[in-house]
Amino acid sequence: MYHIQKLSNGITIVSEPIPFVRSIAFGIWVRNGSRNETPSCKGISHFIEHMMFKGTDARSYADIAEEMDAIGGQVNAFTSKEYTCFYTVSLDEHFDTALDILADMFLRSSFPPEELAKEQRVVLEEIDMYEDTPEDLVFEVLQENIWRGSTLGHSILGDPATINSFDRDTLNRYLAANYHPENIVISISGNINPEQVTRKVEGYFGDLRASVAPPSRPDTPAYLGGAYSKVKDIEQVHLLLSFPGIELNSPRLYDMTLLNTILGSGMSSLLFQKVREELGLAYSVYTHYSSYVDTGLFSVYAAVSPQNLEVTCAAINDELKAFSAGALSASRLAKAKEQLKSSLLLSLESSSSRMMRMGRSQLMLGRIHTSDEIIEKIDNVTHENVLDMAKDILRPDKISIATVGARETSSLSLV
Repeated sequence: MYHIQKLSNGITIVSEPIPFVRSIAFGIWVRNGSRNETPSCKGISHFIEHMMFKGTDARSYADIAEEMDAIGGQVNAFTSKEYTCFYTVSLDEHFDTALDILADMFLRSSFPPEELAKEQRVVLEEIDMYEDTPEDLVFEVLQENIWRGSTLGHSILGDPATINSFDRDTLNRYLAANYHPENIVISISGNINPEQVTRKVEGYFGDLRASVAPPSRPDTPAYLGGAYSKVKDIEQVHLLLSFPGIELNSPRLYDMTLLNTILGSGMSSLLFQKVREELGLAYSVYTHYSSYVDTGLFSVYAAVSPQNLEVTCAAINDELKAFSAGALSASRLAKAKEQLKSSLLLSLESSSSRMMRMGRSQLMLGRIHTSDEIIEKIDNVTHENVLDMAKDILRPDKISIATVGARETSSLSLV
């Protein structure tokens, strides 16, 4: 059972007791990501995430690491296009220590200049790492182009010019402008007493106040189809075929989730069976969908030899067209539903997974669906719902192609 409380300063606390575990997962969720950044500060949300581990007025970066290791806990963070999350996982008996460490990092990071300079070099190395990871890079190439002109197209990591421009004042100004209590959800799951843990959290975060007016919401992006490529001297071509998707709050979200599962999630999916098992064209092939507050994206990924690029595109397109024309059996839909429900129920065995699901849902949707509600939504998806989603999404006139490798996309057919 979920417990939700809103503090007087606007921070929302969501908690879920799980009495049969010995762990507590604690997360601070901020509705701020690369979409909130101006061109002059691209990458700052991710950079601040890094810098919060580099020391406070009371702890050095080494103290943070040593204190968490001393209790056998984990502390980590990640940044997306629309939110940032800082979290700990610890034994229940060590929660007070984990809470104190993460609250200190979040509320009192000092951004030491010498650490800032070092972390700039670290993030530049991270950017280079992505350049050397073509499976990740092809998604960047696609999104930078299809959302160009919108902040949604910004890279989460930023670019070397903006990263090297950051100083303490820049970071503090950005925090003041974007880390508002109304933009923050604190999510806690595990062996807890909700009332007690809420009082503890309020003791740390209850005095947080906004110092400037809340920022305006990001622009609504326009999807710009086309063919985009980044030439790299590598053995394979990493291919992405993409279509406009649906927004996060869409009532058709589970239609999309099942479409994704059937087409390209797992070894029995249609595209895996066709492209890899039957035709032997690729080792890796899968589908992926991203949903944002106002738009979305559905993609098919494959990594193939340059000489097999055209035939792989044709095979994928043929499979998508056949599916949209009605190639969905009742048994395949039933199997996909069981995959999704099993994945959901297995995730409930982890306090960390529960905390993540609660925090993200409350932050981005303003509500949390119970597992029974989600299962009901999955069960209610019909054969017609999935095929209608396929017809609406998999439109040849909306397809975009991105590649990373020794081939360009200009010669590929988009229909």
